[in-house]
Formats: sequence, structure tokens, C-alpha cells
Amino acid sequence: MTNNLKATKRESKTSGDLNNLRSKGFIPAILYGGNNPSLKISIEEKLLSKVFSSDSFLSTVIDLNIDGQTEKVIPRDISYHVISDKPIHIDFMRVAKGSKIILQIPVIFKNNKDCPGLKSGGVLNIVRRKVELSCSAENIPENITVDLANLEIGASIKISSVKLPENAQPTITDRDFVVATIAAPTIVKEPEKPAEEVPAEGAEGEAATAEGSEAAAPGKEGDAAKKDDKGKETAGEKKPSGEKKQEKK
Repeated sequence: MTNNLKATKRESKTSGDLNNLRSKGFIPAILYGGNNPSLKISIEEKLLSKVFSSDSFLSTVIDLNIDGQTEKVIPRDISYHVISDKPIHIDFMRVAKGSKIILQIPVIFKNNKDCPGLKSGGVLNIVRRKVELSCSAENIPENITVDLANLEIGASIKISSVKLPENAQPTITDRDFVVATIAAPTIVKEPEKPAEEVPAEGAEGEAATAEGSEAAAPGKEGDAAKKDDKGKETAGEKKPSGEKKQEKK
């Protein structure tokens, strides 16, 4: 995929010059690589926003028109403002014909509706959203497409099963790495809530009776004490009568 952008040379050097340039709606950039010297340029932000929103921006070849001269370039690095998250500087590299270039290519998935694994509740587990490829400057792929049709739960999609563009090879060559899998659904069961212990009606009645019995117990002890006192008093009254009988004898 190739886009067209217009740029102008800039002479700004200090941070104040760069901030002034940004306030006017331009993004400072630098162009390097190839046999030509590095070149300081600036690009109007509203023109760049048309291609900047794409996930494949860093792998997109751009025809950069600099004051009437066109060069094929590719974005290599972007700096962002820490607060506004807007781009504040871009590095472009010249793309020489016949050269090899290493890029991070985004991965996209198609035929999700024709995937039996996903239809039966499986989950697409993406291991790599981008794959680093070494490809020719004239044939840079916009993305890597993974076909999910006819894949069942448990399927593992490795890079060897993915169709890559011509003259493009992954930079990882020592293993057949996984790009994505169709994982089984994960069902989280909530723990059962323990039943609250509700005492039986009979038990409540028994408890009430027991409490009543305990409450009544002190009264019985008091009655017993009264009876003991009466007994003692009676015994005391009889003793004097006995003594009188002995005196009569």
C-alpha cells in the first residue's frame, strides 16, 4: 500500500522553533537512509492524519513529495506528546529499490463466522498481533491474513500455516511459533451461598421453656429458704415448752 504526502524542508533547530512549528499545525520530521544525506522536513498534520490512523502506518510505503521531488519512504519511529498523545516527531527512512527491509506487519483474522470452534463457544486467543517480517522494499505487505474457516476448538495456528506474501519471511527462523489459538470457553461458576441456619419452631419453644425454668428457679430457692426459716423458728418454739415440763417433774 502506497500513500502520497507532501512535505517541506525546514530550518528549525531549537526547541522553540519546533514548538512554533507545531503550533502552526505542522509536525517536524527527519528523512534519512540511502546514499543521500539526512534531511529535516515538516508535514502538515491534517494531511498526515489521513494515513496515521491506520494500524499499518509503520509498514506503509509513502511517496513523499519534498518541494517537488518525490522519494519513496517508510515511517520508522514516531514520538508522542506525554499529555495530549499527539505525534510530535516522525522519522522516515528512504526505501531503496531492491533492498530488504524488516517491518512489524499487523495480523488480521477473517472468516470468524465460518469457524466451528468459535460457533461452539470457543475463544480466539491472539498470541501475536504483529509479526516481524523481512521483505523486499517493492513488496511490503499491508497485513498478514489468517483464515479461521473450519478450525475447531483446540486448533493452534502456527506461522507455517499462514500464507505470507512473496519474498517475505519471518525474522524468527529457529521455531514454528504460534500466532493464535482457538481456546475452549472458560466458565466461572459462582460459589454456592451457604444456607442460613433457621432454628425450628419446637426448638424455639424449648429454648423459651428453658429460659422460663431458669427464671423460675430463683423463686423456688427463695421458697425453700422460707420453709427452712419456718422450720427453724418452730423448732425454737418447742424447746422452751420442753424445759417447762422438766421443771414440773
